Amino acid sequence: MRRFLIAGAALLALSSAASADSTSAAAPAAGSSTPIRVGAAAKPAAQPAGAKPAAGARSATPEGEQVAVFQTVCGDIVIRLFDKDAPKTVANFRKLVQSHFYDGTYFHRAVPGFMIQGGDPNTRNADPNDDGEFNIGYTVTAEIKLPHVRGAVATARMPDAINPKRDSSGNQFFIDLAPQSALDRGGYAVFGQVIAGMEAVDAIAKLARDPNVFQGRLGPNPQKKALIKRAYLAPLSLHEKAGAPK
Repeated sequence: MRRFLIAGAALLALSSAASADSTSAAAPAAGSSTPIRVGAAAKPAAQPAGAKPAAGARSATPEGEQVAVFQTVCGDIVIRLFDKDAPKTVANFRKLVQSHFYDGTYFHRAVPGFMIQGGDPNTRNADPNDDGEFNIGYTVTAEIKLPHVRGAVATARMPDAINPKRDSSGNQFFIDLAPQSALDRGGYAVFGQVIAGMEAVDAIAKLARDPNVFQGRLGPNPQKKALIKRAYLAPLSLHEKAGAPK
């Protein structure tokens, strides 16, 4: 089964249980260039109750520059969106947030020192084994420009062998926990930056070290301990005093 790829040379301290499933990509040790895979099975998933479709969504959105706010059980994560640098990626992400696509999902992959990853509606069902395998059915044109710094928000994608243009996943995204020069070289589209709530991101990453965490084919999966209760857009002016992630 084809899977979205995140190349990770800077992976740190991943639990050895992440490689327990021989069908999944092994977690590379620090300094390794072994790729980490992210699922992409084309499988529909139910939307949460009361979800609104992207088409025909209400146009009464806040004026001016916006941020995306992810309310998680570990705290709020506020993401500034880079429309000028990644307009197509941001437009798609904003559409999904407005349609409640991410509500009720969770971050299904946590790798301390590297990133946390989410965006899969399969996480709403009772089977964690298919987490990371949902494919929304389209990709977004590659907009690879910005560096991977701590708090950078980027899209997953399929590997170069089957995706030479490096187009982005239409729904899955990840948040960098530290600068990732390997991802700069590998070519992944950064479209946003966490400006508040990195403590929540770090808390989700730490769940990977819980001895009882579910070990999926993609590695540690915090499941509902990393639940996204709600995602919505808000004016940047409400959060503009927030500084760079620490």
